[in-house]
Amino acid sequence: MLDLFQKCYDFTRADDVKAQGVYPYFRAIEENEGPVVSIEGRKVIMAGSNNYLGLTADPRVKEAAIKAIKKYGTGCSGSRYLTGTLDLHIELEEKLAKFLGKEAVLLFSTGFQTAQGIIPTLVHRGEYIISDKDNHACIVAGNLIARGATVELLRYRHNDMNDLERVLNKIPKDAAKLIVSDGVFSTGGEIVDLPRLVELAKANNAKLLIDDAHAVGVIGKGGRGTASEFDLTDEVDLTMGTFSKTFASLGGFVAGDAKVIDYIKHFAPALIFSASPTPPSVAAAMAALDILEKEPERVEKLVYNANYVRTGLRDAGFNVLEGRTGIVPVIVGDDNIALTMWRELYDAGIFVNVFVPPGVPHGRQMMRTSYMATHEKEHLDFVIDTFIKVGKELKLI
Repeated sequence: MLDLFQKCYDFTRADDVKAQGVYPYFRAIEENEGPVVSIEGRKVIMAGSNNYLGLTADPRVKEAAIKAIKKYGTGCSGSRYLTGTLDLHIELEEKLAKFLGKEAVLLFSTGFQTAQGIIPTLVHRGEYIISDKDNHACIVAGNLIARGATVELLRYRHNDMNDLERVLNKIPKDAAKLIVSDGVFSTGGEIVDLPRLVELAKANNAKLLIDDAHAVGVIGKGGRGTASEFDLTDEVDLTMGTFSKTFASLGGFVAGDAKVIDYIKHFAPALIFSASPTPPSVAAAMAALDILEKEPERVEKLVYNANYVRTGLRDAGFNVLEGRTGIVPVIVGDDNIALTMWRELYDAGIFVNVFVPPGVPHGRQMMRTSYMATHEKEHLDFVIDTFIKVGKELKLI
């Protein structure tokens, strides 16, 4: 007789890594100052956070959240569809739509949930989803829900517009289609080839959804994201994103034409049957948006900081993926070396993210580092110097 839970008892990989003392996950942060955090009672430079503009510790953002709790309480106790809409939600939607240059915005409770609110709601039986193979897991989840309703799901090689064209040529020209891609890919930090993507979408009767979770506040004019980066704001049909990165909070959003957003609002189960974003999270995101608009130099500082480390590590001989976002991945190429390197960096006072299969393909194991506008030169120099020391010990350079 098969036991449903047997797979759980057979899973020993995490225990094995813990026994080796190199387990890098679920480390509890005890205090967060932005570029420096406290873990296990000691100060560590945070070089793995998505807090790109360093706003989670900004007094203005924290004060906005506190004021919202005092006025509205800690939660909404209902979905947006019924009793869970506050004037705060509507205010943030209107401000964000204006910032992104779109007619309307709709908020979701998490960024991960947003794709599940958009994709299955818009793409129905007999219609097509065409998705980059390296898209974020939230898009994969949204695709799978839609496919369960007999939607046609096709994928193309990562950021390969020739392969996308090949895939599109297999689909009837008059069929309804949605092309979905990350704007900035979360693992390697690459930026999508948006001009070519727009060109192919137009030529093939396809609508375009771009996930800007790692792009808003990072690229584009004043941090307005991928479409702004390429002067294609009017050509991208829908932009989705999250508040858990540059906006120092929690939640997600989709921006687009008012009629399309209204349709999603009335038909998306992920919105209708989920509790609405909490007052402090909405207020914090709105405060972060205000700061981004008033202080666009934060975007320039973020890009400068990431490029400073990228250049320093590349010049030292590391295999660093090229880019111009806040993500700086260092390819290691082996599970054991990656885990050992993570431990040595952590012991030296730096926290980075280690990616191993199945999160990345074999041979692409990496230290996925990321930077903030609030990192100072002393932090960045320490990261570079420590990487060089550990890299030499492990014979990576």
